[in-house]
Amino acid sequence: MPYIHEVVITTVDGDGLPHVAPMGARLEGREVVIAPFRPSVTLDNILATRCAVLNVVTDVRVFAGCVTGRRSWPTLATEQIAGVRLEAAIAHSELILVAASDDAQRPELRLSRRHDATHADFAGFNRAQAAVIEGAVLVSRLHLLPAERIDAELAYLQIAIDRTAGPSEAEAWQWLLDAVAAFRAAAPLVREA
Repeated sequence: MPYIHEVVITTVDGDGLPHVAPMGARLEGREVVIAPFRPSVTLDNILATRCAVLNVVTDVRVFAGCVTGRRSWPTLATEQIAGVRLEAAIAHSELILVAASDDAQRPELRLSRRHDATHADFAGFNRAQAAVIEGAVLVSRLHLLPAERIDAELAYLQIAIDRTAGPSEAEAWQWLLDAVAAFRAAAPLVREA
């Protein structure tokens, strides 16, 4: 099974309004495969416009921001499709939809790379950046996973934050912790009978 890469997908709606969403993507040669959960603005936009942009970013605030309600990130026009890429992207691929298989929960979209560009060198992720990305995945699944599992995984990831986070990673991590606290504060109390 091919690796799943954590990337940020940018799409636009029919009026050109951008949408930014972190997502796992399989890279299969010149094709990119994504399977967004329904409901999904990303899915709706791709089906309507038949294009998207895969953004590679190292500023993990984008990942944490998107799952905590901070989706407004600076964008630039794309070169060969009608869309936008993230200004913060160190690389991007402009994509065209070639196939879609319907599914009630997670339709699979197969997109072909139309144009690739590199904007900066990739020095690799430090442990705190990787921890923020994993934390963002957990926050996106707060409604699906038991609280005990969330707490255990966040506690483990906190070690990497404490040891290697810079200001950007620390800010992103706090957004995630605040989102967990807000989710739990809003959840109805479950009382034993």
